[in-house]
Amino acid sequence: MELLVDPNFAPGRILSEEESAHCVKVMRHRVGDTLFVADGKGNRYECQLVDASPRGCTLNVLSTTVADEPKCHLWMAVAPTKNIDRFEWFVEKAVEIGVSRITPILCAHSERDRVRVDRLEKLVLAAAKQSLKCFLPSVDELTRFADLLASPLPPQRYILHCGENPKPHLFSQANPATDTLILIGPEGDFSAKEIVNAAAAGFQECTLGPERLRTETAALVATNVIAIRNQVDAIPQIS
Repeated sequence: MELLVDPNFAPGRILSEEESAHCVKVMRHRVGDTLFVADGKGNRYECQLVDASPRGCTLNVLSTTVADEPKCHLWMAVAPTKNIDRFEWFVEKAVEIGVSRITPILCAHSERDRVRVDRLEKLVLAAAKQSLKCFLPSVDELTRFADLLASPLPPQRYILHCGENPKPHLFSQANPATDTLILIGPEGDFSAKEIVNAAAAGFQECTLGPERLRTETAALVATNVIAIRNQVDAIPQIS
């Protein structure tokens, strides 16, 4: 199945110009074809193409399917890498695995102090289409670490860092079906002050194992850990 994603689509509305051009010029749909459109809010529409204009396709909605809400809304707050390609790779793969919100964060040791949110949103849209997602993750502007801590936070929140103090594994601590926020620092890691402030804000320190991972690798592994944790009823026991 192929999927188009238009956050403004609804019955009676014309498909966005970008998705219309993709529909006609790339997917090569013609009048009478059946296609599927998601609005990024959980609705997937089965449609018939009435007018194949690359500037705005007219669709007749045949049926609507409402996707189940994710068991866990995962919010990843990650310091963008100096090489932005690595951060963009994380964004793309996190959407495929399942993430609800991505916040680039500016930390004391950050080597990048700007990101193009419009480009990240295009990556999110493309990844959502390829992985058939009915919910479109949101992407925030670059946010200062202190401002993030002062914002409304979900009940389950973790900070992952390279400090040598003993820390439990994220998989053993994360409860399924619970909205979760995970903090991943820059290449230079979080500062000692940031770790203390995060703990004061209710963040639990966790690890992903003994290996030292790059920022984007750690972020992706953490995303996958939460996805897997929400696919099992209990932590597997080794006999």
